[in-house]
Amino acid sequence: QVQLVESGGGLVQPGGSLRLSCAASGSIFSINAMGWYRQAPGKEREFVAVINWSGDRTDYADSVKGRFTISRVNAKNTLYLQMNSLKPEDTAVYYCALGGFSTRQNDYLYWGQGTQVTVSS
Repeated sequence: QVQLVESGGGLVQPGGSLRLSCAASGSIFSINAMGWYRQAPGKEREFVAVINWSGDRTDYADSVKGRFTISRVNAKNTLYLQMNSLKPEDTAVYYCALGGFSTRQNDYLYWGQGTQVTVSS
């Protein structure tokens, strides 16, 4: 069984930065891709970013390209999302997920509980 626990969310002003972390338990972390998704109030959950098992391949939603960076440290079983130049429209609950290198939610096997990010002045 794999457990994923997100942290690092909070309230930040527009233009600010946050770094989210996702700590994973279980030995399969280092052999699977990891992704970040988000869900804003009243909207469906959407893809944000994905990274392959070795960390040398990534993909991003167009809305966050150039502002967000996904990374991982397999030795620590931890996934990160560095978010810069935050906008109010980035406000959402952010989820990490473990599965295939994909933008499709159905390709992910395990999900965290989410961490709230609020961008507001």
